[in-house]
Amino acid sequence: MPRQWRDSLGDGKDTGVNKVKVQVLRRGFYADIADAYLTEGRSVGPCPLLKEGDSFLFEGDAVMPKGFCPWAWIDIYQSVSALSAGATFAPWNSQEHMQVICCTDGVRPVTFLIESFTE
Repeated sequence: MPRQWRDSLGDGKDTGVNKVKVQVLRRGFYADIADAYLTEGRSVGPCPLLKEGDSFLFEGDAVMPKGFCPWAWIDIYQSVSALSAGATFAPWNSQEHMQVICCTDGVRPVTFLIESFTE
């Protein structure tokens, strides 16, 4: 891990992989698009797998947290992995070591807050 990343973690030591909390901020649903393009229309509703407020913990080794949507994991894994390795998305975000990201479901997207931390 580059020195500037280690230093930004606070203790100056190489901590290896940081844990990353993944929290569901919002589930969207575009009924008009569902009606126009999905075989079941608006009856599919918002994402059935994740609910607002759900939290998951990524502890490394590219292992998807239990209970997480596999399709959403594919979409957000690159950012989760980057934060786990010490990346920061400043100055675009108001805080270090966090990012707001969403899955790529165009009809019922889920927005996540991902935050890295050390223990």
